[in-house]
This record gives sequence, structure tokens and C-alpha cells, in this order.
Amino acid sequence: MHFVGPCVTIFGSARFNKDSEHYKNAEHIGAALAKMGFTVMTGGGPGIMEAANKGAYLAGGKSVGCNIKLPLEQIPNPYLHKWINIPYFFVRKVILVKYSYAFVVMPGGMGTLDELFESLTLIQTKIIENFPVVIFDSDYHKELCHHIHRMEEEESISKKDRELLFVTDSVDDLIRHIDKFAIKKYDLKEKPAKPKWWFGET
Repeated sequence: MHFVGPCVTIFGSARFNKDSEHYKNAEHIGAALAKMGFTVMTGGGPGIMEAANKGAYLAGGKSVGCNIKLPLEQIPNPYLHKWINIPYFFVRKVILVKYSYAFVVMPGGMGTLDELFESLTLIQTKIIENFPVVIFDSDYHKELCHHIHRMEEEESISKKDRELLFVTDSVDDLIRHIDKFAIKKYDLKEKPAKPKWWFGET
């Protein structure tokens, strides 16, 4: 995976089908990120993950996945240029974070929330840089956002911690936010990959 970046990782449920509005939004976002020059990275499975990969793939961008080995739901989707199969969730999360300069949180379940708060904790504790974290779909996430505000009120997090999140319903606003706080902030430019002898490449 060391030549795939820079990436934006999109988190979201495996359970939404192609007729879902969430699926269509993820496809649109995947395409928009690919047109910015990002590789779109997901957990590699169906649902939101497939949609985001599909959007990037059909837009002519790069699409990769970190697939988790599960007995149900999780098989690599057909819109991946490259993927790896991982037996452990914690390793998968490391890979999803390692190559990414932004994170987009789409509607999802327990796994999506796990990935969201893992990413936020790494940023909060300065283990990784202050990369943009975007929560997409304010209606779906309204209780989550309310609870985050409650944590700030109770002082279990700070205002600065809450401000790590950007919540939007607009793909255009999402793109502008990532452009400002990832591309411009970190001066991201696509560079040709150079083979490295320690990987056995020539």
C-alpha cells in the first residue's frame, strides 16, 4: 500500500444497497475526491464502501480497499484497483489511517463509529496530524452530534476537541473543507513513485 496515497478514507455501513440515498451520496463523494487527485480508500466491502470506491473508479481515479475477513457481509467489492485482506480489525484501522490525509464518515453502524472515534482519538492525542474529519449527513448523525456537544458541556472533551469535526450535508462544502485543510495545508502534490530496494523493487 505504500504507493497508493495520498488517500482519503471513507467510513460507512456495508448494509446499504444501491437504491439507498446514502449509497448514491457516497458514490458522488468518491468521484469528487478522485477528481481532486486523492486515492479513495475504504474498508473494501459492499454498501457505502462499494459506493465510494465505485465513484472513484468510474471517475478515473484510484480506488483501494482494506478488506476484513468475516463470515458474513464482507467480500472485496468490484471497484478496487488494489486491496488487501486483513484478519484483524485493529490492523485494518491502522492501514485505513496510515495513508490518509482526511476522513469522511458516512452513515454507518458500530464499526463506523469505532473508526470515527479511533481517528479522532489519534488526532486529539497528536499521534497523527490534525487531518480533517468530516461527518456527512447531519440528520442521520444528529444524535451523535448532540452527544458530542453534551460531552463538551460536561467537559469530558474540550471545545477544541469538538472542533476537530466538520458536519455537512453538502458535497461541495466537504470538498472545499478537505481542499483547505488537507491539500493546501499539507501542500499535497502527486509525485511519481520511486521503487525502493528494501521492498525488493527495481
